[in-house]
Amino acid sequence: MLKERRLIAEQVAQQLFAAEAAIDAAIAATASLTGLMPSIRQAAGISAHIGQDALVEAAETCSMLVRARSSIVATHNALTVAQKQMGLGAVNFGGLVDKPLLTGEAPRHLAAVERAA
Repeated sequence: MLKERRLIAEQVAQQLFAAEAAIDAAIAATASLTGLMPSIRQAAGISAHIGQDALVEAAETCSMLVRARSSIVATHNALTVAQKQMGLGAVNFGGLVDKPLLTGEAPRHLAAVERAA
């Protein structure tokens, strides 16, 4: 049963990481587009009135993606709780970086523990 739960959790973790990466990539691409439009307009000597609506929409899209990123982070945190509820709290599913403490505690460091014989 534990093995089945771990396999299921691994599938969810991999899809979560893919979703997080996709949102980050979408933010980066949209931010690049948003930044490019004014530069190109200026280089072409085109009036600021031209493309203003497109610039506003691109900026709004970027803002929505940042809100989506907040939601996927909240999803990640909720899945961390579910992971513990499933008895898999000690399992690392391969996140790219260590998670910040969700409890607001000060960071703790591992200490060497003498092994009992």
